Amino acid sequence: MEVPAFELWLEFEHWEPKSDNDPTDDFFNMQVTLPDGRRYALNVWTFKFVQRARFPWPYEENVGEPEEYILPPDLLVARLDRSLLERIVRRMLAADEMKPDWLCPPEE
Repeated sequence: MEVPAFELWLEFEHWEPKSDNDPTDDFFNMQVTLPDGRRYALNVWTFKFVQRARFPWPYEENVGEPEEYILPPDLLVARLDRSLLERIVRRMLAADEMKPDWLCPPEE
C-alpha cells in the first residue's frame, strides 16, 4: 500500500525551549493532515512520561502515592523528534492505524 503524503504539526516545535527540557520525558499534541483534507489530532506521551504521570505534581520520584489510574494518551512514543514521528505516522498510515476517534471535523 502506498502511503499518502501528509503534513505534520507538532506542538513541541512551537514551544519556547528551556534548559531542562527532556525529549524522552514529555507530552504534546500533534496533527496529521492528509491531501484530501482529513485532519487527525492526537495527544502523544513519551514512555518515560507515563511514569511521571503516575505521581502527583510536582513530580518527585517514589514520593507519595501513585495515581490509581491514568486516562491514556492516543499514542506513546520514545521521544519528541520530528523524524521519528514522521516514520511513525507513515507506518500508521500504511497499516491503516489512524483511528476514526482522532479525526477532526471538517473546517468550514
